[in-house]
Amino acid sequence: MAGTRITLGILVGAVGVFCLTLGLNADPPRTPTNPADKAKGTQKPDDDKRVSLAVARDRAKLMHVMYSATLDSVHHHYFRRDRAVLPARALEDVFAEVDRQTKIKSRWIAVNTPAMSVNHEPETDFEKKAAAEIASGKAEFDRVENGYYHRVGAIPLGTGCVSCHTKFGVTPEKTPRFAGLVISIPLKDE
Repeated sequence: MAGTRITLGILVGAVGVFCLTLGLNADPPRTPTNPADKAKGTQKPDDDKRVSLAVARDRAKLMHVMYSATLDSVHHHYFRRDRAVLPARALEDVFAEVDRQTKIKSRWIAVNTPAMSVNHEPETDFEKKAAAEIASGKAEFDRVENGYYHRVGAIPLGTGCVSCHTKFGVTPEKTPRFAGLVISIPLKDE
C-alpha cells in the first residue's frame, strides 16, 4: 500500500512539474481575445493551442525529457514483476490527459523490438521512417506535416525492459534496443 502511494505521488508530482513547465514556457497570445469574435465564430476553436514551429520543437524536446524521466522514475520506484500495471501503460493515461487539455498527442512506437501492443506498431510513413532512423542510432527524428510538428525521440530499453520486449528470460543482445516516443503538436498557420 505504501509503495502504491509513493508511486502515485511520484506520478502526480511529475505531471505537476510538466504542467508548470508547459505553462512557464507558453507563448503569450499575439492579440487579446475579442469576445465579439468568439460570439461571431470567427476564431477557430483550437487556435489558442497552436504554436510556432520553434516553440513546438522546444516543447517536444522538453516533453520527451519529462516523459522519459517519469518512465524511468516509475520503473525504479514502482515496477516489479508482481504488479499488474506497467509504467509505460500507466503513462498512456498521462498522454490522454495531456492530449485532452492541450491537443498535443503522444504515443509509444516499437523501434527494434516487437511491439508490446498492437497500438504500438508504427502506423504512418513518418513513424516507420522514424523507427528506422532511431534503430540506426539517431536520437530523434522530426517532420512538419498536415499542420503538426511531429517528433519521435528514442527511449532506451534497459536490461529489464529488453527481457520482456524480446523473449522473456533470454539474455539481451549487445545491440542497443529502443522504443520511440511520438509527440505531435498542432502548429499555427504562418
